[in-house]
Amino acid sequence: MPYGLPHKIRVAFIVQALLASLGVLLGGYLVALLIEYGLVKVVLGDEARHYWSLHAQSSEAPLPNTRYIRGYLLADGWPGESVPADLRPLLPGFHALEASDQLVLVDQKPEGRLYLVFPQSQARRAVFWLGVLPVTLVLLAIYALSWLTYRASWRAVSPVNWLARRVARWDPRYPDASELAPEQLPTEVKGEARQLALALHGMAGRVSEHVARERNFTRDASHELRTPLTVIRMASDMALADSGLTPRLQRGLQRIQRSGRDMEAIVDAFLLLARETDVEPLSEPFDVGDVVRQEVEAIAELLVGKPVELRVLIDGPQPMVAPPRVMHVVVGNLLRNACQYTDVGEIEVRVAEGRVVVRDTGIGMSSEALSRVFEPFFRAEEGRPQGAGLGLVIVRRLCDRCGWRITLESAEGKGTTATLHYR
Repeated sequence: MPYGLPHKIRVAFIVQALLASLGVLLGGYLVALLIEYGLVKVVLGDEARHYWSLHAQSSEAPLPNTRYIRGYLLADGWPGESVPADLRPLLPGFHALEASDQLVLVDQKPEGRLYLVFPQSQARRAVFWLGVLPVTLVLLAIYALSWLTYRASWRAVSPVNWLARRVARWDPRYPDASELAPEQLPTEVKGEARQLALALHGMAGRVSEHVARERNFTRDASHELRTPLTVIRMASDMALADSGLTPRLQRGLQRIQRSGRDMEAIVDAFLLLARETDVEPLSEPFDVGDVVRQEVEAIAELLVGKPVELRVLIDGPQPMVAPPRVMHVVVGNLLRNACQYTDVGEIEVRVAEGRVVVRDTGIGMSSEALSRVFEPFFRAEEGRPQGAGLGLVIVRRLCDRCGWRITLESAEGKGTTATLHYR
């Protein structure tokens, strides 16, 4: 994990040290300027005022002549040759003469012009001891403190980083938490990190048990649920083969056959939802129009006694390769919803390129109900006895699983249009 917590802490400390260094260097530079020019200028100015006060008392007052300050006077009664040639052209003010390594203050009074000279090398020496050296020591202290703080922080987060690396290697389907067992944890994993590791170890164990139960259910349910349905279908086929059946009994057996096929399709759909998402569903070629015709025939009895016209429009063959029973479940749910909520008018089913459209003139839905139609157990009209409010939820999950898309348009009192986009 190149951009994990230790990396972020390291970057934060580096940025902090750089910003602190920049601030200290800037402060040191300003101190150096202040010492080299400001402080020397102030000292020379004080020395000039002191000399002029002495000069006012006695014109014979000696010029400043110390270890670091040298004075020259250009005035009547003073030999002008005593002023160095490189100083004579200078105007009143403060000057830095790099060539001669001098800082010069020229002070003009009615009594004459005073030149005070300070060695620039001495000013730079003061800058080193009062500016550069303290700045260097402060920078070293900052770097040492940053390094010690970083090491302490790294030791504090290293257990969490170790834990994150182990968890990142887990397979979400089969999390192996053996490294997080209490006896396998490194000694440095303590406190909250150890509690977190033990919690993840327990959670991974429960996830593994859940995945195993789901896998066993998928395997066993495929056999246990299909077996009685196969018996029902075979028994109904044999019963229908009897030529002496009354029309009423024959219709009842046909309903049993259709319900058996519907139940097999629902079982397949639930097993598809129970399988892992990376397991491709079992697909085979079929024609969408054939599925629609079969489902329309199956739900026709729901409209008995209702003044509702059911129309089927199929724009030619619509072959596709997909789980056919899933298509049966999706189309059957859409048709049953249309029949359930349409008491008068018409239901139109159109099969076109890449889509199946079911349009009805039923009670429709408000915009609020339409926004909640895919919520579990939600029904647009609670007074109707059919259904538990799970049909469209299952339909949407099946569509998501197969890469299809379903959309709904509805207006209250005018009907609903459901469109299945399967390509």
